Amino acid sequence: MELKRIDRGQTFDFGKTAPAYAAYRDIYPRELYELLRSFGVAADGTAWLDLGTGTGILPKNLYNPKASITGVDISGEQIFFARREAEKNGWNINYILSPAESTNLPDNVFDAITAAQCFWYFDREKMRSEIRRLLKPGGVFIKIVMDWELSDPVAARSIGIVRNYNPSWTGGKGVGSDIYDDLFPGRQTDYFYSDLPFTRESWHGRMCACRGTLASMDEHAFKKWEQAHLQFLNRCPEQFTVRHKLCYSLFKM
Repeated sequence: MELKRIDRGQTFDFGKTAPAYAAYRDIYPRELYELLRSFGVAADGTAWLDLGTGTGILPKNLYNPKASITGVDISGEQIFFARREAEKNGWNINYILSPAESTNLPDNVFDAITAAQCFWYFDREKMRSEIRRLLKPGGVFIKIVMDWELSDPVAARSIGIVRNYNPSWTGGKGVGSDIYDDLFPGRQTDYFYSDLPFTRESWHGRMCACRGTLASMDEHAFKKWEQAHLQFLNRCPEQFTVRHKLCYSLFKM
């Protein structure tokens, strides 16, 4: 994928990160899932669509056999891992390989639609029309953004090491203004902080799954980055936390 507004037009491919994504990106705090359930996501008898589902992290953690759950992603590699996890656990989740802007799903069928860590990759105006088309009257759309706090020493150092080897990467700047986009009237936005637990291995894996490393570096640059990052982590405790800020915007249609 190449978007001029992201990473100065640098090409990136989340398919390359799929194994690391499946192994290390299931890091959302329990409070997020409680919040989504309070908004009716995956409630009994409802239909829920997760846009940019990746390896199916949200559907996996909110799975309810009494709800109809669909996940959509443009990456075949990411969908592969999502489907494999669902099949292994006997979960009835419908994963579709498709751009979010043109799902070809029926009109007015979903009670809730979510988009976590992905909306900035979409065509905003096309997405506005598609969400309106897919949601039932009275349905909800929830946009979620979670990012490390730049004041966190581990995050700050890791971000700096990525930029040493990939100066085009524009990520790692914390939660931005995207969450405050008035996509529809009546936006309700809130946030909370969470100190997420990591080991050296899981934090390195999480950084491997970020857009600035495996998704966009060539093999030589990635190996150099990995060596430098592991050297840094070897000076860290075996277990630590990284402070994150999680924001959401809720739109009731």
